[in-house]
Amino acid sequence: MQFDVNGHATYCYTGGKPLDPAKPTVVFIHGVLNDHSVWILQSRWFANHGWNVLAVDLPGHCRSAGAPPASVEDAAAFIVALLDAAGVAKAALVGHSFGSLIALETAARAPERVTHLALVGTAYPMTVSPALLDGALDDPQRTIAMVSTFSHSMLAPPLGPGVWLAGSSRALMRRVLASNTDANVFHIGFKACNDYANGEQALAKVQCPVLFLLGDADQMTPPRAARSLAQKAPGAKVVTVKAGHALMSEAPDAVLFALRDFLA
Repeated sequence: MQFDVNGHATYCYTGGKPLDPAKPTVVFIHGVLNDHSVWILQSRWFANHGWNVLAVDLPGHCRSAGAPPASVEDAAAFIVALLDAAGVAKAALVGHSFGSLIALETAARAPERVTHLALVGTAYPMTVSPALLDGALDDPQRTIAMVSTFSHSMLAPPLGPGVWLAGSSRALMRRVLASNTDANVFHIGFKACNDYANGEQALAKVQCPVLFLLGDADQMTPPRAARSLAQKAPGAKVVTVKAGHALMSEAPDAVLFALRDFLA
């Protein structure tokens, strides 16, 4: 489904369902060099179980036009504008990695519009190593291979024969990078993560239930890197699943069940 957001075409995957004002809405926000498809298993389930789904391509990524957000704050303003464009008064926000910071900042800026906040594969601060930050700019293809390796905890998860998650993740990242010939969305996204310094202040403004959904073998955002933020969220729920940073694909059922139970 296409929306006009800030004068630019914005794509959201809806699970093939039209928006129904009578249903609750969940917005899925992807991370750096990803798109809506990283949520395909979870978003499709919600779309077929009583929810409106908006799995967005962030601006400048794949099917969405506009400049890629240069900061978490810019991306949060975009999510609020997306809710306006879709005519959604309130929504649950589910964000992965960079998307988790965007969801957090959005919930702080518009607390009256966010019913639930799920931070998936998150950390604060979300420091990016100089090797990855510089590599995303100077040698993105090599750095994509590094990030894909670091993001997966297993070579052959039990999802069926012929499934190679690390390879498919690498292919997706290459496709997302190639989708924007005017800007390096890889470096821009990593820099936005690295520069974000408002996490604790944002969390203090959140007024909805919060879930921290983490991978026990995550090398990009290790569970310990979310601990201090989780401790500052009274009543927050913390769920750890057996997976790396790409937990939506490495542990799709566990992630789905955690989100289902939280949003219930």
